[in-house]
Amino acid sequence: MKINKLFKPLAASLPITLSITGCTSGLEHKPMTILNDSYRVAYEIFVSSFYDSNGDGIGDLEGIRKKLDYINDGKAEKGNSLLANEIWLTPISPSLSYHKYDVMDYKNIDKDFGTLDDFKSLVEDCHKRHIKVIFDLVMNHSSSSHPWFLKATNYLKELKDGEEPDFNVCPYVNYYNFTKKQQEGYAPVEGTDWYYEARFSPKMPDFNLENNAVRNEFKEIFKFWLDLGVDGFRLDAVTYYVTGSITKNTEILTWLNKTVKEIKPDAYIVGEAWTTESEYGAYYASGVDSFFDFEFSGSDGIIAEILKGIRPASSFAERMVNSDKLFFKHNPSYINAPFYTNHDIPRSAGYYSGEHRVNLIKLAGAMNLLMSGNAFIYYGEELGMKGSGRDENKRAPMQWVKDSSAAGMCKGPKDMEDFEMIYGTLEEQADDKNSIYNYYKNAIKLRHNFPVIARGITELYDGFENLDSEKVSAFTRRIEDKTYKPVLIVINTSENSISQKLGKDYAKLGGSLITGEEEVTIKDGMLNIPSFGIAILTH
Repeated sequence: MKINKLFKPLAASLPITLSITGCTSGLEHKPMTILNDSYRVAYEIFVSSFYDSNGDGIGDLEGIRKKLDYINDGKAEKGNSLLANEIWLTPISPSLSYHKYDVMDYKNIDKDFGTLDDFKSLVEDCHKRHIKVIFDLVMNHSSSSHPWFLKATNYLKELKDGEEPDFNVCPYVNYYNFTKKQQEGYAPVEGTDWYYEARFSPKMPDFNLENNAVRNEFKEIFKFWLDLGVDGFRLDAVTYYVTGSITKNTEILTWLNKTVKEIKPDAYIVGEAWTTESEYGAYYASGVDSFFDFEFSGSDGIIAEILKGIRPASSFAERMVNSDKLFFKHNPSYINAPFYTNHDIPRSAGYYSGEHRVNLIKLAGAMNLLMSGNAFIYYGEELGMKGSGRDENKRAPMQWVKDSSAAGMCKGPKDMEDFEMIYGTLEEQADDKNSIYNYYKNAIKLRHNFPVIARGITELYDGFENLDSEKVSAFTRRIEDKTYKPVLIVINTSENSISQKLGKDYAKLGGSLITGEEEVTIKDGMLNIPSFGIAILTH
């Protein structure tokens, strides 16, 4: 099935032109144009672990604002920033937990992170740098300390034996899912014979999102944050909106997407549907822009399994082609959301062992950034940070400097275990051209330099003779209307250099990524790629 990719530029697609004279080996020497649409490089920040501005050991909004130049300084020719142009902030609303996914007040900022004025300042400064801000919206459940839940449970405790709740007397009872039937995923209301749905924790009661009154509450919440300048939402746990029902969840997401877009037509929405590709692919029928592409993520995802030798390299392109077809079938305007790790997944530094582990960490990051759509990076992956086991370990402090007591350094979650970061801090990696950090910077610049990488459709390439599909992945990325010229991407996943006779169509080296000193070259009609190298070829 041939797909004519319909990418949708938002906010008038105003280009941001930055002068770049070369960011990777072999890169075409031309100004870089970073487009202002929804095909971006997004940077996920676990707020309390990023940068502390006031010395209490907890990362905060002002700390992020102070470090915006690290994310994107708007001066790409100096090479001082990652050039990520979107940030996803994990929840920042008042909450009793360190992770803040149990919200007590949906229209405020947790005191650990600052104030609404701090948030406004952060958004304003982000927008000056053309960085979009994505707000983490926890709509599946609230905190058990939320006033709505407290009013509902207090009312139930006052009912006489056998008396049924009256929603006219206490509408908040219908905001959640209460029952007298004890069942899996439900917790008891102490002092009563009632139970409430709480799939994640008794401290996180699930909303009844089929109730229009709840939807109206969230409509006001959407508007509140969008009016403050938020550019869109990351939707937490969408498969649990109505547990076990793709149909009902799709209906809720359809309503949500329509409601948000009526308030802000160019808002970007990305959903977390932690399930199989066939299921999260089906959610695209809701019209929501993106869903995280779990199939390629984590230690047992497609990228890691290729680099561990479990899958052939050719499966990278093959699975991207299949994903394009699936997502397109449900929504021709879909924007994929590739990611490699996030705050719920062990960090990639622990996926590989042996003498080539650093090269594999680098290459995996590049493969994520070479996928189409809006690509996400979890803070610290660009430094090779470690973190596995309990969730707190995956959310360790950003490694700015070696001195953990230095200004700005965060303490990390209270129950985080003590473990060593082995690849160095930003301070140690910044001036090392072969560091993981500088490799990530080059990979991001390469993605920006060729807009078709993010916006095009993937097609298998058959122009090479005798290609070793076990170790080499070759695929093209193109847009049907030829807005941007197509590219051929060739990835060598092996520890050995490869030489491949060029085909007749893609014969010019547009850019490359290397993990060591050896360059990608074209000589006498042969493409030469060193171990773990990547070549971008053009017509």
